[in-house]
Amino acid sequence: MNTKQIWANLGVENIERTKIFYQSLGFQLNGSPSNELVSFFFGPDNFVIHFFKKEKLESSLEGKTSDLSKGNEVMFSLSVENKEEYNHWVTEIKNAGGKILFDSNKDRKAFYDNNGFYVCVFTDPDGHKFNLLYNEKM
Repeated sequence: MNTKQIWANLGVENIERTKIFYQSLGFQLNGSPSNELVSFFFGPDNFVIHFFKKEKLESSLEGKTSDLSKGNEVMFSLSVENKEEYNHWVTEIKNAGGKILFDSNKDRKAFYDNNGFYVCVFTDPDGHKFNLLYNEKM
């Protein structure tokens, strides 16, 4: 099978809050937001994540979305170029209303001794999990 593009669809409680969160992190809007959808480009290849009003997505799925307090449907990883950019992102995520679940800056030895990665696991305001990564050995 040959596909033209792949993207992700996630459910959110509040479209405006989601729009503000991702715009404050510098992501570019994909199209014009509506009351039921806001969409962003991620990375240099413009991977698209659509954030649907949860009820709208559930009607398309003909079922419920994941309960993010008990797990996650997917975890996206975002890599950065250097340590300064990593630190800047961690600060911006907090300022935008994201929740930091883990930051290897706080437990540096365990990660550095193993692979040289800096890792920040965070959630957006709806609980969707992301990894922020920087590898100082690359």
